Amino acid sequence: MDKYSKLLNDLEQCSHNWLITGVSGFIGSNLLERLLLSNQNVIGLDNFSTGRRSNLEEVKHNVSSMQWENFTFIEGDVCNLEDCHKALKNIDFVLHQAALGSVPRSIKDPINTNNSNINGFLNILIASKEANVKSFTYAASSSTYGDHPDLPKKEENIGNPLSPYAVTKYVNELYADVFFKIYGFNSIGLRYFNVFGKMQDPNGPYAAVIPKWAEAMINKRNININGDGKTSRDFCYVENVVQANLLAATSASEDALNQIYNVAVGDRNDLNFLFRVIKTELKKHNINYNKEPIYKDFREGDVRHSQADISKIKKFLEYAPEYNLEAGIKKSIAWYILDVENKK
Repeated sequence: MDKYSKLLNDLEQCSHNWLITGVSGFIGSNLLERLLLSNQNVIGLDNFSTGRRSNLEEVKHNVSSMQWENFTFIEGDVCNLEDCHKALKNIDFVLHQAALGSVPRSIKDPINTNNSNINGFLNILIASKEANVKSFTYAASSSTYGDHPDLPKKEENIGNPLSPYAVTKYVNELYADVFFKIYGFNSIGLRYFNVFGKMQDPNGPYAAVIPKWAEAMINKRNININGDGKTSRDFCYVENVVQANLLAATSASEDALNQIYNVAVGDRNDLNFLFRVIKTELKKHNINYNKEPIYKDFREGDVRHSQADISKIKKFLEYAPEYNLEAGIKKSIAWYILDVENKK
């Protein structure tokens, strides 16, 4: 039995109190579902700036009524320190996912991105320290690698940030490091690489290429590719990210704490290949997309290539990603189709 399977078995036998910030968002709602299915007690904090109430409704549908009773929702904002203190009463583990995501959004609105991602992060960090939580795990970002040319990306080698969003996520890492050195407060940062999966709003500000393209192809709309289609990413299915968060939060190894880890698969797939994978999976559901993609200009602030070195997280947290791009699309596609149908 691998480390994650054992952890899930252990959680079912012993309940803990968890706080998920950004709980109605894409990753937050997937974390909520996994924890409730494992019979954990969860407090969720969100202001619905990017999350969806429908995600919480979906989780409610996917768990038992008894498991749903173990969830308490607080409508609040990490930018409000009082809300953070309120949410952190009797909490063991913190999973901080709340942020204003998206490179384009940060370029259009750097002030609000800074407020949510830096001020909000500092608030939840301070409140967690004062609440003496057992662990603090936060969402970092692969955008921190900026213009550093090396592939695959290793945690210790970063370049200059290419967007306000990248700046904010790097500042999170700096604050977490300082809080350990000054206050002895432990944390783990997880640099996500191009996460996709169910409960990811194709029209939301954090929307990534996969749900956008899936929705467009289901509706027979054009697919626009920024650049020549050879831009590559290390696409990571959301269940891999859930695994990384739970392993990080419950790690008993001192060597594993106060570290930054890449969370990805370690693969590199370009946009042209991604287009073919989605098209193939839709065909299996009797949705035939016969158009060719339209190639447009490269997008400002985008990194050309991205691929993670995941040897560090494998070593220290015993992370073992279960899903590559094709397997993740296969698991996600029915949800994307249903999401489109529900909007009609």
